[in-house]
Amino acid sequence: MKKPIVRVQPGRHKRVAAGHPWLYSNEIVMDGPAKALPAGEIVQFQAHDGTVLGTGSFNPHNLIAGRVFTRAPLGEINAAFFIERFKAALALRETLVSEPYYRLIHAEADGLPGLIVDRFGAHFSVQMNTAGMDRLGAEIEEALVECFNPTSIILHNESSARAFEGLPCAVRTMRGLPPALLDVHENGMTYFANLLDGQKTGWYFDQRENHALVARLAKGKSVLDLYCHAGGFGLLAAKRGASRVVGVDSSAPALALAQKASEHNKLEAICAWEKADVFEDLEARVKAKERFDIVIADPPPFVKSRKDVASGARGYRKLARMAAQVTAPGGLLYIASCSHNMELPLFTQEVARGLQEAKREGRILFTTFAAPDHPVHLHLPESAYLKGFVIELRSL
Repeated sequence: MKKPIVRVQPGRHKRVAAGHPWLYSNEIVMDGPAKALPAGEIVQFQAHDGTVLGTGSFNPHNLIAGRVFTRAPLGEINAAFFIERFKAALALRETLVSEPYYRLIHAEADGLPGLIVDRFGAHFSVQMNTAGMDRLGAEIEEALVECFNPTSIILHNESSARAFEGLPCAVRTMRGLPPALLDVHENGMTYFANLLDGQKTGWYFDQRENHALVARLAKGKSVLDLYCHAGGFGLLAAKRGASRVVGVDSSAPALALAQKASEHNKLEAICAWEKADVFEDLEARVKAKERFDIVIADPPPFVKSRKDVASGARGYRKLARMAAQVTAPGGLLYIASCSHNMELPLFTQEVARGLQEAKREGRILFTTFAAPDHPVHLHLPESAYLKGFVIELRSL
């Protein structure tokens, strides 16, 4: 079928022509026909002179109005298109990760704007974060079945991005049902996830290499794992020889998963999981003069949009200050941010200010980013969202 044509304003096509996957609403000729298109319509994007820029989805109601799926002039966005992209993504992940537990599709970086797919063996957790992907749900399911014959596919369509697209938020099953307690195999450890009721897509694969890095440093050390979720950092540290692990999180279901995993891996004797607000917990530990050899602070995003940058920066500074106060002299602090609007220079500045307020100084031993199954689109710095530091701390 002939696709609708959406034209770009004169001189506004160069960024997309150079490889950027997005078109903003103020770059597009928003005439009557364009405004009348339904959200998520698959269209052909053209420069003002008629040069084809690519095929993708269009939403006249969002600031990010156009998302390019393919540069092919006659590109078809159907099940065969998704099968090809899924197979390419699978080939890459199989070179990067030894077991089938990884992020299979990382949106724009895998040529599928707005689509996230995490793989848990025969179970798949999917986020469709744009109107375009939402309209293509049947094609996505067909492609997943063709490529993987999955036991279950769960739609985690509750991200804040869907609100900007005018989409409802919900979690539902697309195909089959996962077990309530699903194994996650990572770094030689068995964790547990709940794909129906868990956070995000069920697990944070982006921290895989960082889990291993911190665990490598943990032998014989006491460890405080803040925002521990289901135990990604703390459990592996315990398995690699930590003397004691305390995990803190506000989510009782996540802590129950961590407890199950500690029992399964016979680590319950050295692991304790405590339900609390992290800042309140830290305040109590500071007053009690508790100290840990390694403190891990991997919070949820403090900056969800640009308007939150100032308040989020203060949050990271406070977290760095309080976490440093419970880190032993000569100990290690791992602190991370998954807020893409909190850029690395500002994050570095706020962590440094927090340490200064704690009357501690430190040196960065490692700067960390997301695992390689979360590739970064070269023209989309927003996809480089995760950053962190392993810092050796000393007193001033």
